[in-house]
Amino acid sequence: MIRYYDAERAEHFLLEGDLDGWTPDPSVIWIDLLAPTPEEDRAVEKALRISIPTRAEMAELEASSRLYREDGAVFVTADIIQHGDSDMPSLEPVTFILTKGPLVTVRYFDPRPFAILIDKMAREPSMCVTGAGLFLHLMEAVVDRASDILSNNAAKCEAIAQHIFTPGRTVGFEKLITKLGRGHMANARIEQSLSGLARVFAYVAPDDRIERLPEAREHLKSLSADAASLIAHNQAVAASINFQLSAALGLINIEQSSIIKIVSVASAVILPPTLIASVYGMNFEHMPELPEPWGYPAALTAMLISAVLPLIWFRRKGWL
Repeated sequence: MIRYYDAERAEHFLLEGDLDGWTPDPSVIWIDLLAPTPEEDRAVEKALRISIPTRAEMAELEASSRLYREDGAVFVTADIIQHGDSDMPSLEPVTFILTKGPLVTVRYFDPRPFAILIDKMAREPSMCVTGAGLFLHLMEAVVDRASDILSNNAAKCEAIAQHIFTPGRTVGFEKLITKLGRGHMANARIEQSLSGLARVFAYVAPDDRIERLPEAREHLKSLSADAASLIAHNQAVAASINFQLSAALGLINIEQSSIIKIVSVASAVILPPTLIASVYGMNFEHMPELPEPWGYPAALTAMLISAVLPLIWFRRKGWL
């Protein structure tokens, strides 16, 4: 699907029908390719005289495939967070192409920052008048969305910490480790996205389309500072997650040790009465206590005393 934005008419249009010979008007500042077909790729390539990267090329991780210049255009690819409200957000690459005319975006999913910017442009048509300006506003929406996702993940990790360190609360081992693992994965993906954005900002900074405009330069500096601060905050959240994981494992070991201690004490308490009962359970003919009327109470008393004495001993040693 090809959707483009005409700044003069302040509207988005869906390109349909025959694509042969299509040429965007000079007032078009954004061409958005959403899961484009090969025919749509060729139409944009022919109209702008650029090469649209394939989905496989967008997924490549080396810097030369994600940040490069070709035919006067700047190509940058960043990983954008998808399903940010879920416990396990994912990452998908989006390519931004700064041409001499419109901004071209290539994507195979619909991230929320795009919808946010489209709604904002409908309310404020004059906010973007060039492709470079639209690129910066789109990056701002991406950074803001990453900030929201980071805050949400930090809040979840804080709730886990409250659960771990609240006195007297039983810690669910499996659920707790699972939540921490999901928080750590979300944290890693947030940092991967923010680090990629920081590289994009550094790469496009010297470009004439931004360098020659003081307002664009300041906007880009602000975005770079925001990305750096979010990366630092995300690293603090990662340190908190690692500490919580270590604390949780320590508490798990303590609780398991307490369980083993209880079992050991119970075994030590039961063993002497069991020994006495075993002795009097022998089938020997000459056992002098058996015919005596006090034999049964004496055996019960001996078993009770033999059970209480270990408890007193453990208490004095501080093991209970």
